[in-house]
Amino acid sequence: MTAEVHKHPRTIATTLTEELTDAIVTGKIAAGEKISEPDLARRYNVSRGPLREAIRRLEGRGLVRHVPHAGVRVVTLDPEEVIEMYAVREALEGLAARLAAERMSESEVDALRALLDEHETTVQRSEGREYFQQEGDLDFHYRVVQASHNEKLIALLCGELYHLVRMYRYRSSRTALRPQRALTEHRRLLDAIAERDGELAELLMRRHLSRARESIAAQLAQTDE
Repeated sequence: MTAEVHKHPRTIATTLTEELTDAIVTGKIAAGEKISEPDLARRYNVSRGPLREAIRRLEGRGLVRHVPHAGVRVVTLDPEEVIEMYAVREALEGLAARLAAERMSESEVDALRALLDEHETTVQRSEGREYFQQEGDLDFHYRVVQASHNEKLIALLCGELYHLVRMYRYRSSRTALRPQRALTEHRRLLDAIAERDGELAELLMRRHLSRARESIAAQLAQTDE
């Protein structure tokens, strides 16, 4: 990123926050890595003020932590935390899927089908090795949660937990066979939503997240060996 001198510091901080978030989620900045302000200031060509604001926002997203006597570090992927995180996701996103089946408009369903077609293209281009991992409106789970039209669920799943969950999901999406399986599960879930079968949509979402949790936990266990 090349910071322009006429930009407001908070605008620079916002842009930098998104770039650093992406770098952490995708592993370009590794889990457990110490955050060096001088290094990041040089790498992103920004001053310390916007950088410190960006780091503060990353801490709010749960992506970095202050470690006593060690400074600020990127969070590590702890197996117990994965289990806790996905237990919360299974319950809350299951409810979101049920509500989406009741409240999602036909145009929203059609738009989500088109998005999954884009995701399938990504999986095919990577020969089944990688899923589409963009955020916000390009993210299937994000769209389902938004379609619940429940502001409390949206605040929790698209706010407080969202970026830390993306970090875990990115790991899972690169597991052998998982990208194609995840896409298939997404399509089945959307079919249930389109058929207005809230009970089935909730069940499929919970199963989907349970499988993802098991996949990530297995990867983390191998890393610890």
